[in-house]
Amino acid sequence: MKIGLLQCNLICNDVTHNKKTILEAVRKAHAAGAELCVTSELALCGCPGTDLLLRKAFADYCLAVLEEIAETLVKEKLPPLLVGAPISNPVPQGKPLHNCGVFLRDGRVMVISRKVLLATDGTHDDQVYFEPGVACGVLQFNGWRFCVTVGEDVWNDRGFWKGRRDFDADPVEEFMGGGADAIINLTAVPYFMGQPKLHRQVLSWMASKYRVPVIAVNQVGGMDSAVYPGGSMLVNAAGALCMEAALFEEDVRVVELEKDIKLSTTRQEEREAENWQALVTGARDFVRKSGFSRVVLGLSGGIDSALVAAVAAEAVGPENVLGVLMPSPYSSKGSVDDSRALAANLGIQTTLVPIEKAMSAYAEMLAEPFKGKGQDTTEENIQSRIRCNILMAFSNKLGCMLLNTGNKSEAAVGYSTLYGDSGGALCVIGDLYKYQVYRLSEWLNQKHGRALIPQAIIDKEPSAELRPGQKDSDSLPPYEVLDEILSAYIDGGRDINGLLSLGFAPETVRRVLNMYRKAEFKRRQSPPALHLTRHAFGQFGYMPVATTVSM
Repeated sequence: MKIGLLQCNLICNDVTHNKKTILEAVRKAHAAGAELCVTSELALCGCPGTDLLLRKAFADYCLAVLEEIAETLVKEKLPPLLVGAPISNPVPQGKPLHNCGVFLRDGRVMVISRKVLLATDGTHDDQVYFEPGVACGVLQFNGWRFCVTVGEDVWNDRGFWKGRRDFDADPVEEFMGGGADAIINLTAVPYFMGQPKLHRQVLSWMASKYRVPVIAVNQVGGMDSAVYPGGSMLVNAAGALCMEAALFEEDVRVVELEKDIKLSTTRQEEREAENWQALVTGARDFVRKSGFSRVVLGLSGGIDSALVAAVAAEAVGPENVLGVLMPSPYSSKGSVDDSRALAANLGIQTTLVPIEKAMSAYAEMLAEPFKGKGQDTTEENIQSRIRCNILMAFSNKLGCMLLNTGNKSEAAVGYSTLYGDSGGALCVIGDLYKYQVYRLSEWLNQKHGRALIPQAIIDKEPSAELRPGQKDSDSLPPYEVLDEILSAYIDGGRDINGLLSLGFAPETVRRVLNMYRKAEFKRRQSPPALHLTRHAFGQFGYMPVATTVSM
């Protein structure tokens, strides 16, 4: 039997757009011979779920649209569709909705499966909106018996995780006791580093364990901070990957289920390639779905703004990117020259707006109130805030979205100016540590076979250039040390003793953790960052703002 895997780029809450997108994908799969089509999780309303799901009128509207799709399938003689959608809970107890796999056939809307294991991972807060189901669903179609699962329902096998599971139950194991010919998974797994490989491993394990093919359809595209990579796939009963849809692109694939599925090879994307695609996809969709077509950012001549400019040029087209150069009396010659060289390589526009006159005006205005007080970080931060005002002026005047250029290392320790360089609508590289920014920039140059990001930018010592001779290392531990500590603390879950056991100097560990604690108030007010890990700032767990404790 031929099954169409509909890997669609959906818009959260825009049911009308999603209906059109899904139907177009069904038509494409039908033309390729599909007898049954399958979408991703909550495809009708898009993932992640939002508070619109709490409104009965929205759930009723979703059901009405499902009925419209079912009628269209019959009218156009299209194949039946297994689609992810929110459906009202038929009993008065519990949450009012289920996260469902819904079968549309012969003009009817049939609920096949209700998601059992509800995620609470920061990106998806299923438990806020949905009542859990009690078991996987069964779909009997064209002589096949399918185990229909939604999202995390296939991600909790005790053997794969070796006891380190998020849930006690394993709905697939419970269902497969009664047998099935194949497993279908409607899912919306957001990207994190290594996720595509892990997704293959999970599904391969399930297929091998139950000796049945496994089909998974994943959402693709950016949705606020989250990026969904796609990579929908078919794994045969031996656990071999037979087909994998494109990563970070819409894709419709038709696969054929047989008793003996032929093995095929698949590319193993390098992590840097995956991260690059995630950033480009996330930035493109954040800008487009927010109603913008152009972006603006400050170009400092540093590595962070260079990488963000490269992402932006790929995401929205170089003709839609404006880089603003804002040198001060403390800026090096390379601040302007290197930025212009970068812009020429990328093909983006630039404009020069020196800030010396604004700095002088602030100094004059504040001379009397600050009389007798020497210069300190106050004057440095004013420079950063002047630049943000200029960037926002361009954003307002030209209708461009302002992109933030901060990285995860800076956000972690508060090495930024609130209402200055922390401003913007989207923090593109906010989930990359400084060393990862360098690594991705070098990979990008290798990919293009030339110094797309000028080597002078990569080689120069990081500096905010807010005072003569300033270097980041004046205020921070060396990035190679800082990033190791932060990674072990944030991503690895180490406490102070765990960090000390890794050999870091006690005074450095305490200094870094103290900066991390004190910077929470800045992180709360920063723009959303595209998520590349399970420990991105923003939706994933807050620290208290008012606390003196570092753990």
